[in-house]
Amino acid sequence: MTRQIVLDTETTGLNPASGDRIIEVAGVELFNRRLTGKRYHTYLNPDRASHPDALKVHGLTEEFLSDKPRFVQIADGLLEFVRDAEIIIHNAPFDCAFLDAELERMNLPTFRKHVPLVTDTLVMAKLQFPGKFNNLDALCKRFGIDNAHRTLHGALLDAELLAEVYLSLTRGQDSLVIDLETPQQQLTVAARALDGFALPVFAPRPDEQAAHESFLRLLDKKSNGNSIWRPQPVQDAVQ
Repeated sequence: MTRQIVLDTETTGLNPASGDRIIEVAGVELFNRRLTGKRYHTYLNPDRASHPDALKVHGLTEEFLSDKPRFVQIADGLLEFVRDAEIIIHNAPFDCAFLDAELERMNLPTFRKHVPLVTDTLVMAKLQFPGKFNNLDALCKRFGIDNAHRTLHGALLDAELLAEVYLSLTRGQDSLVIDLETPQQQLTVAARALDGFALPVFAPRPDEQAAHESFLRLLDKKSNGNSIWRPQPVQDAVQ
């Protein structure tokens, strides 16, 4: 799969089950591991106030959001934007729970039913950096990604930063062979790459061969003749 959407949301609080809602959703598109410039971004009227702690994080006031569309008005456009793409989210259960709650209000399937795959970069980061802070700010610092302009959380800015973090987390996974879809394609490309290539073979010098034989005899002696480094057992190795 080559098309990916890096997605982020901002919310009125932490718990969709208690009525908290999405107030901002944004996504940026990656194609073949490159930002295309295509993006989705909208603010939403949640018809409720944000929790004071959440307001400190995102700074989106009731007044600012009062004339913004409701989720039901943007759902079709959002689902069309993410269709057929792998979705990349940091702490995916959080965002997916809020998206699921919004879709449930519309009697629509859960978010994961609309996309082929959701990848959680928080899980990836914890595997690579166990025991360390793995929030977005910590990962930006670790990978040298400039986030000095991130004074408040914003879905679009965070999605753009997360795209860079994701590419850094998966930096070793974009070789020519790995990007191919099937093992047969990988073997074909590898064979073509090696076609006509002659591997140089260098014979050991006499002094190198003598040093090697001396070391093998030492191994034979230390292992009571059971060294695995000779093609045939040495009968008198320990004599």
